[in-house]
Amino acid sequence: MTGSGTLLVFNGTGQKMQLQQTTLPPLRSGEILVRNLYTTICGSDLHTFCGIRQEKTPTVLGHEIVGRIVEIDNNHSGKDHAGNPLNAGDTVTWSIFSADPTSEMSAKGMPQKSENVFKYGHAMITEEDCFHGGLAEYTILKPYTAILKIDASVPIPVAATINCAVATVAGALRLAGELKDKKVLITGMGLLGVMCAAMCRDAGAESIVAADVDASRLAQAQAFGADSGYLINIDSLPSAIDVVFDMSGSPSAMEAGIEALGIGGIAVWIGAVFHNRKIMIDAEQIIRRLITIKGLHNYNYEDFSYAVDFISRNHQKFPFGQIVGKEFTLANAHEAFEYALTHKPLRVGIRIDLSHLF
Repeated sequence: MTGSGTLLVFNGTGQKMQLQQTTLPPLRSGEILVRNLYTTICGSDLHTFCGIRQEKTPTVLGHEIVGRIVEIDNNHSGKDHAGNPLNAGDTVTWSIFSADPTSEMSAKGMPQKSENVFKYGHAMITEEDCFHGGLAEYTILKPYTAILKIDASVPIPVAATINCAVATVAGALRLAGELKDKKVLITGMGLLGVMCAAMCRDAGAESIVAADVDASRLAQAQAFGADSGYLINIDSLPSAIDVVFDMSGSPSAMEAGIEALGIGGIAVWIGAVFHNRKIMIDAEQIIRRLITIKGLHNYNYEDFSYAVDFISRNHQKFPFGQIVGKEFTLANAHEAFEYALTHKPLRVGIRIDLSHLF
């Protein structure tokens, strides 16, 4: 395909993002051209926008993306990660990374940690490579990117969250092991937290306790499967918990979760992806209560597949339509970031519709 596409360029904290039209390069071997339909603003996008997280600039932010296939290079297999045929017009999502399948980390089931891994929405714009983020008209998918088709019944804003938030929570459940008839505690009820509640309910957990510092988020969590809610640092959390998931990254929340675990309990931490104080843990209690602590950053292909399946089966069972608190156009994406920081909804959505601009 020849022509041009629009990017929203992020040059650094404190600078207004700018729309830019750029020529679409020809596809390289094994690549796929996708027209982006929708992008949701993830917490890591906000961290970059605010300067908490540093990325090489200029860049195109956004990695929670859903799009529609425009063109497939002849050297691509023509199939998605599940082996289904891909065609122009298919609605798809894809892993937030492209990783060498022959790498040591891929062989260990951790492709997201492979050497030279490429991450969408986190790469620097160059003359040769610029369509690699969600805040743009197109994304060019690189070889070794896991692609999965999305059922037409899944709402586009919900589908956009699959390849980051949903897949990451799927990875957390994998680390936790069997959840049927287990007592679960989730600390931090942002999108990761409510998604975790829904997934734990789907997995057959006996009880699901939500904990947060915001009472309104606790109330919201019950619609996603939580049985009860507790205010961290105010309420006494229940004890004898089998599995605690921390989605907040708050040291005090992680410490409270460890205290709540019963003998043989498992803690899975995925929220602490930014610098904070050290965690204070009583090592004797970890040993005597046989506690296991596991951490996860991003996810693997198994988790990604689970996430797509979960949303396909459950998008009508839980109120996922509440995820996006407000929607903006790409031209107004800078204001979308400011809205997200001020109002803190689960997600802010960007609908990629440029028909009115050019």
